[in-house]
Amino acid sequence: MILLSVQEVRKSFGAHEVLKKVSFTLQNGERMGLVGVNGSGKSTLMKIIAGQESADGGQVSLQKGLRLGYLAQSGDLSGEETVQEALEAVFEPLRAMEAEMRALEEEMARSGNDPEALRRLGSRYDALTRAYERENGYGWRSTVEGVLAGLNLRDFRDRRTGTLSGGERTRLSLGRLLLTGPDILLLDEPTNHLDLRSTEWLERYLAAYRGAVLVVSHDRYFLDHVCGRMAELVVGTLETYTGNYTEYLEKRTAVWETRMKAWQNQQKEIAREEAIIATYRRFNREKSIRAAESREKRLEKMERLERPQEEGSVRFRFETRRRTGEDVLILEELGKSFGDRELFSHLRLHVKAGDRIALIGDNGTGKSTLLKCIVGEEKPDAGSIRWGTGVDLGYYDQHQAGLDGDKTVLREVWDRFPRLEQHEVRGALGLFLFTGDEVLEPVHTLSGGEKGRVCLTELMLRKDNVLLLDEPTNHLDMDSREVLEAALADFEGTIIAVSHDRYFINRFAEKVCVLEGGRLKEYLGNYDAYAEKVSRDQAPDGETAGMTRTALDKERKRDREEKQRRKAEAEKLKRTEKEIGEAEEARAALEERLADPETYRNPGKAEELTRRYNALKEEIDRLYARWEELAE
Repeated sequence: MILLSVQEVRKSFGAHEVLKKVSFTLQNGERMGLVGVNGSGKSTLMKIIAGQESADGGQVSLQKGLRLGYLAQSGDLSGEETVQEALEAVFEPLRAMEAEMRALEEEMARSGNDPEALRRLGSRYDALTRAYERENGYGWRSTVEGVLAGLNLRDFRDRRTGTLSGGERTRLSLGRLLLTGPDILLLDEPTNHLDLRSTEWLERYLAAYRGAVLVVSHDRYFLDHVCGRMAELVVGTLETYTGNYTEYLEKRTAVWETRMKAWQNQQKEIAREEAIIATYRRFNREKSIRAAESREKRLEKMERLERPQEEGSVRFRFETRRRTGEDVLILEELGKSFGDRELFSHLRLHVKAGDRIALIGDNGTGKSTLLKCIVGEEKPDAGSIRWGTGVDLGYYDQHQAGLDGDKTVLREVWDRFPRLEQHEVRGALGLFLFTGDEVLEPVHTLSGGEKGRVCLTELMLRKDNVLLLDEPTNHLDMDSREVLEAALADFEGTIIAVSHDRYFINRFAEKVCVLEGGRLKEYLGNYDAYAEKVSRDQAPDGETAGMTRTALDKERKRDREEKQRRKAEAEKLKRTEKEIGEAEEARAALEERLADPETYRNPGKAEELTRRYNALKEEIDRLYARWEELAE
């Protein structure tokens, strides 16, 4: 059953047309993810559906009587109520029912000798009880407790809402929205300000949700686990795909390649027809001119395919100036507190060259503070931090605090790398989609994602061999995240990254370090490997199997060597495939020449071509044998 229908919705801001005849439907029980690059119009479309913005054209239709909930609505918080009171206020009708039921119970007790009054009161009480049960009257308090726990709001239950931070208010608004249970949930970046535990709780909650969900999110792992359908906004148009995010990626690539192939084939056909028409006209005879005109009419009637468009995407790679020693970083007995609040103590970590570590943990456990201690922005209260030899340290700050807001984008980067020529700086910025006059925009006018791209430009130009990254995927659109992950995959240095992005962690990490209870627990593998070990209640890798630190280091070194070996074999396989393709093309060219009778007018030449052809066949057989060996 269709709950929401969007038909040919258009929206422009000045001369910029953001949405061009966007159409889709949302079925009951469906969970659809809405994706697109930053600025593609996702939030604008959500606001139009929610009635907070008007469209320039088109229609949004909701089934009559449906309730729609929009996350961006902050609700009617006065600031004086507590967090618990704000959540419980959602169930005010049930609380009113409870009060009436208690009043009826007292009235029935007083009317024990009046059968008519008991009958009347009992009838009302029975109807009220059924309605109370139907609306989950006996379970709403536990539902509130579940939301408090799931969104990590238990510690704030007695706080006044007016004292909450922006992130805490967002979590409270999300909790209130979920408790109202609308028929359609519109969620714009619901995992912002959520730690991993709360995000996983939200995934389970939405999986069991009875209504329909339309969600905008950059959390690809979240979209994989929640959505069964995806919609993408590309240059103002919307296309939908069945399946989760990973399936959408595969299908989008296949669809784009199919359309590009069809467009290229049509362009070849058009060029061929135009060449024939031009030839006929050169003949300049009555018959040839009629043929040319006939072909021109047919060409005019042809339905021209549009060239498939893709939004611009970032492209870059991290390089290093030199290699580090085997030992990169050693933390011994590190401790840090703020007043009476201890973040961590007796913390130990040994980072080896080539390690790729994801640092995770609940909000407030001290992950970013630990990174700041390591880079020297914070001073630890206890313990030591020792760097190895040859370390060039690059640091990505999620808050982009190092940027000078008064400078232009060009000047911000150029001042940090004054030895570069202007065209070199512009070229680097161009890799991150800053082109033309965009490099002359003041930094303070940029969006969070654009500031993140400036920071990544500077990080790329530094060519450091150790990267400390604090939430590097925040503010980046999905295509930019994919390119960042690819750049880190090719990076030859060492990486320590704080991240809540589980998809990102799966792509780059070989070790997960969990900061919990003031201690670090190490798990070998990516996020999925860590989650599986936790679900099986396995101990951290550094504390199990009786392995010594030396043994663990040797095993990790073997893992790195094995990874390098596999990478080298993959490159050999790719080179062999390229050689096979070139050889097959050469063979096809020789076959064409050998099939031409003119070739045999010169016996010596024919013999030479035959000899080359036979040698090429043997070479192709050898290449295929090598390919099979590598593929195995």
